Amino acid sequence: MSLAPVEQEEASAGADASVDVPWITLVWNDPVNLMSYVTYVFQSYFGYSRAKAERLMMDVHHKGRAVVSTGPREKMEIDTEALQGYGLWATFQKDE
Repeated sequence: MSLAPVEQEEASAGADASVDVPWITLVWNDPVNLMSYVTYVFQSYFGYSRAKAERLMMDVHHKGRAVVSTGPREKMEIDTEALQGYGLWATFQKDE
């Protein structure tokens, strides 16, 4: 007796791939926070170098937003809440 291939395994593999898609944390430009403060937050919270923190801050300032971290959804939720605690406008979403 031969067994037919199990199609569910293929379907679940495809579903697992979508779970592995990284998530991102975005910081959006706002009219409240000083550029120096945003740089300070990026250095303090993420441990980024001053140069990297300033580059991300300039992206926020000129482009309206910057991706400041990537990883699993749970970590991006934590980062978003932490940045909001600093008073920044932060959100997270699936990386596309």
